[in-house]
Amino acid sequence: MKKTLATTIVAAAVVLLTATFSFAEYAATGMANFPFFQLGCLAVGGLILVSLKRKYEKMYIGEAVGIFALYTILMALFTNPVIDTVKTLVS
Repeated sequence: MKKTLATTIVAAAVVLLTATFSFAEYAATGMANFPFFQLGCLAVGGLILVSLKRKYEKMYIGEAVGIFALYTILMALFTNPVIDTVKTLVS
């Protein structure tokens, strides 16, 4: 029961972080320039993380959620709006 609850919590965090990423990117770029590739990578990474959490019981919930949060930030850094903002700040 404990293993299922922990996996469910991590899966919920993955879904919420992915939804937050999708909303932020849609608000920033609109549908014309939406980063579908990054969204796909985020979904696949979330599935891998949930399966790893299910397989390894010693992984804490906070660790798994923190890993995915950092992964979401990394994916967001490599989207066009962020890269354009960095270009304008540098030049």
